[in-house]
Amino acid sequence: MKKLFTSFCCSVLVLAACNTGVKTETSGTDTGTAVVANNSEESKEERNKQTAMESVRAITNKNADEALKNATADAVDYFDGSGPATKGLDSIKAGMKMWLSNVDNYKGDNLEAVADGNKVMVYGDWSGSFKNDFMGMKSAGKSFKVKDVDIFTFNDNGKITEHRSVQSMAGMIATMKGPGK
Repeated sequence: MKKLFTSFCCSVLVLAACNTGVKTETSGTDTGTAVVANNSEESKEERNKQTAMESVRAITNKNADEALKNATADAVDYFDGSGPATKGLDSIKAGMKMWLSNVDNYKGDNLEAVADGNKVMVYGDWSGSFKNDFMGMKSAGKSFKVKDVDIFTFNDNGKITEHRSVQSMAGMIATMKGPGK
């Protein structure tokens, strides 16, 4: 009997937890059909995931303007944290355009997005090859492939306020020097 009571209590708790934050509304007609409204936090997360993925796809298409169309004017890009942050949309866009003009065949594969609150993480494999000298270093014309996680922070209006990257820029740039250099 004790096990049955415990199982019943656990079931009630699970059902209560599953229904937290979901509200049910009935339509204006008397059909009795209930429409379940999404939890607003979940819909914001989905909106933000879609925006992050659109931004990442625009980078693959070498379109910095499109990639940053949903960023705030005072956005900050921290990159991988190894250097100074870039502040302001115009500065971020200029840096992105410089990067994209120096990399051929830059693309992301196996991209997936995960949202938690106002953060969205897009992870996957990135590859490309350096076509020009970059930041004073001679290009070896070599290709690179790195794993990356891009972390976007969103405001309540669905605009990107911050970006961070886990990708190792040093490892990618080392491919420009060629093997053993």
